[in-house]
Amino acid sequence: MEWLEGLFGVIGDLTWGWALIPFLVVLGLFFTLVTGFVQFTFFGRMFHVLLNKNQTADKNAISGREALLLSVGGRVGGGNIAGVAVAITLGGPGAVFWMWAIALVGMATSLVECSLAQLYKRKEGDEFRGGPARTIIHGLGEDYRWLAYLYAVCLIASFAIGFNAFQGNTVAGAAQDSMGIDRIWTGALLAIGTGFIIYGGIKRIAKVADVIVPIMAIGYVVMALLIILLNITSIPAVIGTIISNAFGWEEAVGGGMGAAMAQGLRRGLFSNEAGLGSAPNVAATAEVTHPISQGITQSLSVFIDTILICSCTAFVILLGDVYVPGAEDIDGVVLTQQSLVSHVGSWSQYFLTIAILLFSISSIIYNYYLGENALTFMSQNKVTVHILRIFVIGIVFLGAVAPGATSVFFFSDPMMGILAIVNLLALLMLFPTLIRILTDYKEQLKAGAEHPVFDASKFPDLDIDLEAWKIKKKES
Repeated sequence: MEWLEGLFGVIGDLTWGWALIPFLVVLGLFFTLVTGFVQFTFFGRMFHVLLNKNQTADKNAISGREALLLSVGGRVGGGNIAGVAVAITLGGPGAVFWMWAIALVGMATSLVECSLAQLYKRKEGDEFRGGPARTIIHGLGEDYRWLAYLYAVCLIASFAIGFNAFQGNTVAGAAQDSMGIDRIWTGALLAIGTGFIIYGGIKRIAKVADVIVPIMAIGYVVMALLIILLNITSIPAVIGTIISNAFGWEEAVGGGMGAAMAQGLRRGLFSNEAGLGSAPNVAATAEVTHPISQGITQSLSVFIDTILICSCTAFVILLGDVYVPGAEDIDGVVLTQQSLVSHVGSWSQYFLTIAILLFSISSIIYNYYLGENALTFMSQNKVTVHILRIFVIGIVFLGAVAPGATSVFFFSDPMMGILAIVNLLALLMLFPTLIRILTDYKEQLKAGAEHPVFDASKFPDLDIDLEAWKIKKKES
């Protein structure tokens, strides 16, 4: 076991240690510049999907909004509560600035990866499937099947198995600490809820996310806004501290600007997942009128995750008196929880526990679907899907009732590092194709189209599933 841990430790060092974060940043900047700053020019259009549920005639299809909320539910989790607290503890307030910076860059990366997933999606029965594995096969060709399989295996291992164990552990720990609920009861509740949702397939998963995500996100944001309003006169000073610490003008921890940048970039990337290839698996399930349309929509999920939710946690912590610069001996969830209590009273710790529960449920079903999608790419045998479902339910329960068991899943982060490298290489090779469909989208907008419609026949050289792009546009 020690040699195996050592092997994955080396893989983690070679990916997250020094190669992956610069790769993500540089490619994100490249995508931003070459696409003409799409995350800013299309920013207003990102919100249209929240008002217009679906522009297609099929009311039973998964809408762009449902796919958006499912990906938001997956991205928003412990990283937004505990991760931000850890980043501030280790990197100082300046880490928040670098989280904002990487989110703005990541919005362009998310548009690229999710648009390509939509372009190469496949019609399977009455639903769509897509994501980096299918994008690699149909975009780069059969010679790269081995790369697609490598991606799929890493996705199952890291998200469906490893991260779901950690989600169960997080919510059970929070319930035990704040409410005194025994881990076994929380584990049983999570396992039963998970089973009910995932056995309903992607459509039930999407419908549940359409309800849970707005409740949890709005509730958490409203709580943070209440705290901000109670401390409104302190906001300018906090923002000043964030900026001055980000550039080393006001050192809060050892390492100064370097520590702030490293923690902010790392935690931001872990939280919003832009470039890791996870969200495209969900983005491909939506029936939309143009691939770029869903890419634009998915950019909004990065904004919601980091600029909105992570900022809420940051201000709750920095506006309170619990956080002590340079102190590294406090748990992330505890810091956020104690900061809430210092602002509005002890009742808020129960609110946070409920928020963590909802965050975790949405993340678990999201992580499961990523695994299912990868598994169906490698095998069409439906028995394997049932085995995965049972296994995930068991993993969630095990992670909840046996906190020490999560140490077995030490491979999760290194495997995610590998899948991120694979995804980014594929995006780079397929970027010329992305530019072609982005140009098509922009030309239709310029011609006056409110909702551009993708005509697959205009791209006969691409391996596109024509059945998946038989769009019947809804009457306005």
